[in-house]
Amino acid sequence: MAGLSLMCGDCGHQLRSVQEAQEHAELTGHANFAESTEAVLNLVCTACGKPCRSKTETDLHTKRTGHIEFTDKTEEAAKPIDLEAKSEPLPSSSEPVAGEDIVVSEGMEMVVPDVNKELLAELEAMGFPTARATRALHFTGNDNIEAAVNWVVENENDPEIDRMPMVPAQAKADPAKPTLSPEEIKAKTQELRERARKKKEEEDKRMEREREKERIRIGKELLEAKRIEEDNERKRILALRKAEKEEEKRAREKIKQRLEEDKAERRRKLGLPAEDPNKVKTPPPAAVETKISLPVRPATKAEQMRNCLRSLKQSHKEDDAKVKRAFQTLLTYVGNVAKNPDEEKFRKIRLSNPSFQERVGSLNGGVQFLELCGFVKDESAAFLFLPRDKVDMPILNSAGAELNSAIVNPFFGVL
Repeated sequence: MAGLSLMCGDCGHQLRSVQEAQEHAELTGHANFAESTEAVLNLVCTACGKPCRSKTETDLHTKRTGHIEFTDKTEEAAKPIDLEAKSEPLPSSSEPVAGEDIVVSEGMEMVVPDVNKELLAELEAMGFPTARATRALHFTGNDNIEAAVNWVVENENDPEIDRMPMVPAQAKADPAKPTLSPEEIKAKTQELRERARKKKEEEDKRMEREREKERIRIGKELLEAKRIEEDNERKRILALRKAEKEEEKRAREKIKQRLEEDKAERRRKLGLPAEDPNKVKTPPPAAVETKISLPVRPATKAEQMRNCLRSLKQSHKEDDAKVKRAFQTLLTYVGNVAKNPDEEKFRKIRLSNPSFQERVGSLNGGVQFLELCGFVKDESAAFLFLPRDKVDMPILNSAGAELNSAIVNPFFGVL
């Protein structure tokens, strides 16, 4: 049985006729062909009549034109191949001319276009494949190597760029144009490289200018953002200072009100009449200064205790927690004695006790307050001891009241 196609044993390309095998051998140098019983596909587009030889060609045709329906005419176009017979004209096919697909008449023989061999050699010397170089010369007029190079660059993404172009056999190739000498080829190549280099430099400069503009824009935005942030920070500080001043003003008003209340309470305890708030105090005459010696009333135990506690708080005002713990410890000592006056263990405190030293002994006024409550140091100065006959309940109650006031009053010791 005669074969329906020829298969290239070197590259596996399937050829429809002996004529195609001869052209393939001339272009590639392959000479190992064998008959194949598998016919070359002939899928014809129903919309435009374009024949396609493979599924890949139909996919590309669909991608370019949007045509999706094809008729399989493989069996109709398939003819047995006789290697001894003369080559027959090629079946109908179509190739791109000037970048577009055309449809050729039935029975028209298709051949590789005749191009300037020297220009083709120059392009191959530059590293372009034969099919790509032939296609570039064919579509650019076959007379200018620079135009051919530009065409290759512009169409390098074309899926058929490495496919050998085919034209009808009756078409006449353009007359060969004068070729370039090796020196001219070298000069032209150098010129093209120089032109590409200059173009790249110009593009790099343009990109650098764009990047510099972008850096300047970002810098301005950062400066503006920093300025806005500084303005907001200044406004926040001003608002905070204003709030602090208002808070200080309210605190002074509260302290003043508390002082007035304490003053009225003291006057009430001393049996003095309450001051008339509407009464205007008249300052003493400035011209006459009369010094009147009044008897100085000795400070009471309660006042001494209050002054002792105030001194303790002012000496350690940076550590409120430590002061409050000292007041609570003193209140515990006084309370234990007041509740259990007969228990000696509550009336005796070891001065070297680490807990006592940390809470009371190391603070200015701590030991002095206990001494005001009746505690005295023994002969060895190692203990604070309150004799049973020296336990004075009114004094202990007054000490407890002063300690409790110092603990609960937030303004104690402020002034």
